[in-house]
Amino acid sequence: MAETYDTIIVGAGSAGCVLANRLSADPRHRVLLLEAGPRDTDPWIHIPLGYGKLFKKSSVNWSYWSEPEPQLNGRKIFTPRGKVLGGSSSINGLVYTRGQPEDFDDWETPGWSFGELLPYFRKSEDQARGADALHGRGGPLSVSDQNEPHELCDAFIEAAVQAGHPRNPDFNGERQEGAGYQQLTTRNARRCSTATGYLRPVMRRANLTVVTEALASKVLFEGTRAIGIRYLNDAKVIEANAQREVVLSGGAINTPQLLQLSGVGPAALLREHGVAVVLDQPHVGEHLQDHFQARIVLKCTRPITVNDDMQSLWRMARMGLRYAFLRKGPLAVSAGYAGGFWRTRPELKRPDVQTHFLTFSLDRMGEKLHPFSGFTASICQLRPTSRGSVRIRSADPRDPPAIRYNYLATEHDRRTMLEGMRLLRRILDQPAIRPYIAAEYLPGARVQSDDEWLAYFRETGSTIYHPTCTAKMGTGAGAVVDSHLRVKGLAGLRVVDASVMPAVVSGNTNAAVIAIAEKAADLIDSERGRRPS
Repeated sequence: MAETYDTIIVGAGSAGCVLANRLSADPRHRVLLLEAGPRDTDPWIHIPLGYGKLFKKSSVNWSYWSEPEPQLNGRKIFTPRGKVLGGSSSINGLVYTRGQPEDFDDWETPGWSFGELLPYFRKSEDQARGADALHGRGGPLSVSDQNEPHELCDAFIEAAVQAGHPRNPDFNGERQEGAGYQQLTTRNARRCSTATGYLRPVMRRANLTVVTEALASKVLFEGTRAIGIRYLNDAKVIEANAQREVVLSGGAINTPQLLQLSGVGPAALLREHGVAVVLDQPHVGEHLQDHFQARIVLKCTRPITVNDDMQSLWRMARMGLRYAFLRKGPLAVSAGYAGGFWRTRPELKRPDVQTHFLTFSLDRMGEKLHPFSGFTASICQLRPTSRGSVRIRSADPRDPPAIRYNYLATEHDRRTMLEGMRLLRRILDQPAIRPYIAAEYLPGARVQSDDEWLAYFRETGSTIYHPTCTAKMGTGAGAVVDSHLRVKGLAGLRVVDASVMPAVVSGNTNAAVIAIAEKAADLIDSERGRRPS
């Protein structure tokens, strides 16, 4: 017989772990948390720089590939997504940025303005800098500063100032614009994923059941009411009942896939793959948004990069010892050591591009570091106007969905990237950083004109791993979920993850997903008559 719970959460990632913690706080409320991947026991998960080892590790990573991208010379784009307790918060680059207040205000959804979401950012945080009106202290998610400065990062920040941009010590403070060091999700120089911060402290609760290696294959319905989940575990097909509701927290790729497999999506697509239609919802899997990025790679004049550390057995040993005994050095830093947010045109009211500054270089993320001293600075567009999709290929849940990002589909997006890269080059030409640059390795001085830049984007540009908006919330006709994240037209089914964003936030998405889940937990508690935590 099927097990029965009050709430079933599908996906133990950035949102799912938050929900499991908050909803199981009521001992009368039985919660089942399903995760398609394993427990987070891989040691590289917990070492900050270990994300490089996990980039293509299929045991903890969905390792998706997009469809051939029309504007990227038909290239397929590799897309890492977490398949492990903690989800992408266990394998990401650890950068902690919220986005801009205007992002949330522009969602124009009741209850989701920045002022209304700020208490949930603060509630989630254990800020190393302490609590104030904009930052929280004592929450499950440890937010730290980089453990030590780096002279390349200092030079980059000073170069940005010389180019006319402000210095910014806190991208989550009163303003986002400017150059500075990134904050990261670590505690004592170890990754603080949502599995570490939220799930592990409550795993022993009698009313919380966590099942790993459990691939959800279908939401079960009675008419238009969700009543449970069918999932695959250890070669068995198992069903679990939900007396109150099913919550999908698989992320912007897996959630629309599961909805479509369950009969919720574009009717023509579902019938094409033999899936019985429960609700014809043409917007499930549509409106995909992501941040597109392109990189400038520099050869360094001094052997002070991670590339140099990895070329020497002695330096690798020293790097390991510094981390083991002092919790310092390259192993303790995030993917974006430093960075900045910029306006590509002075008349803009807020930044429209972001730079991640890295003290290493490689041809493609997840591949070997260059054999020379190198570092990297990138540009990603913060508010793209191109839209993509996620659609099932078959009725088999083990088949990855067809993902099309449709990057650079609009003139606005192409122009923003062009202006952003020229802005970045101006920063890299300033006196503060010029002594560190032996040469621009990629794209090189040959790339100057608009056409040459666009060709470079099409040859080398990629995701910066922020897919969103495929089951967006709102009050309009294109919305999949309402302001309480309930799937419109159905009962007992809710979505809580990055897919509900009406538009991608201006920055790394993990912090916003965690705040969304915190607010969702309070909404659920309020609906069942329990005072929000």
